[in-house]
Amino acid sequence: MSDLYNDKIPFYAVVKNIEIVGEAANNVTKELQSQHPEVQWKDVISMRHVLVHDYYNIDARTAWQTAQDNLPQLKKQIEKILSSL
Repeated sequence: MSDLYNDKIPFYAVVKNIEIVGEAANNVTKELQSQHPEVQWKDVISMRHVLVHDYYNIDARTAWQTAQDNLPQLKKQIEKILSSL
């Protein structure tokens, strides 16, 4: 976590990867999104919009917590969806 405050490379790596996840979620059809309400699609997509459009206000702690706390759960949800397709 301290690396995110002290070194811009890990910080931007975390942010960029969260952006990519948000962009991918934004490209999921509304139909598939509605079939899987367990995924917080709007939150994932909204986070991407904040990171891309309000980048000068990105909080390293929030980015790190998202990567540590939210992305593992999202990954499991997406893997489950993919296995059912």
